[in-house]
Amino acid sequence: MKLTDNVLRSFRVAKVFRENSDKINCFDFSTNGETIISSSDDDSLVLYDCQEGKHYPVPLPSRQQIHPLLSWAQQKGLMHLQGKPVCSFDPEGLIFAAGINSEMVKLYDLRSFDKGPFATFKLQYDRTCEWTGIKFSNDGKLILLSTNGAALRILDAFKGVVLHSFGGYNNSKGVTLEASFTPDSQFVMIGSEDGKIHVWNAESGMKVALLDGKHTGPICCLQFNPKYMTFASACSNMVSMTARSGFGFTWVLL
Repeated sequence: MKLTDNVLRSFRVAKVFRENSDKINCFDFSTNGETIISSSDDDSLVLYDCQEGKHYPVPLPSRQQIHPLLSWAQQKGLMHLQGKPVCSFDPEGLIFAAGINSEMVKLYDLRSFDKGPFATFKLQYDRTCEWTGIKFSNDGKLILLSTNGAALRILDAFKGVVLHSFGGYNNSKGVTLEASFTPDSQFVMIGSEDGKIHVWNAESGMKVALLDGKHTGPICCLQFNPKYMTFASACSNMVSMTARSGFGFTWVLL
């Protein structure tokens, strides 16, 4: 079906799921469009079958299982665990990743997710920030972890090894800033609190560009166009940037 004005105006609510007791903080479609995965601030991960209209909770470890002394420590006011689950499908739509408690990445096979993760990567816990997003590169080889601090991480998607940690951008207010891979998986981009856009080489870890997005506030959203040599970033304004001859960028305020 081709999208037209009339088709878009014809959209109606087909199904409402009310499984979550708190805000859904992330969701992603599988590549074939048949499945949605969501994560919520109530510490749950849920798969939705778009064709059957059914939902399936994904088994996750409780915080008590991750930290055996959690209950006692929380009751005493000695520990505050940060980080709600975040999630994303891989480019093939057969595997999804769950970031748990800002310190653990679990990989699930969509066809057998009820058996638990087939791989778990434990990372060093950082008390200064929490994970706010997780993305696969388009080639499926890398995993990008976004935070509400001033740090990003890239992992090897097969081994779980931290390949690079990126910093040096402003986020003193703990804003959720979206980071993205370029479509060729070669570069990582993120906006910042001061309206600048930072770009790193995903392989070498070197910063290769600092772009002025002409933003008046923190850049909370940033995505590269999957087909054309443009990307968009947004605060309260939306800005589209496109490459030009001489390897510079022009920007358009939308």
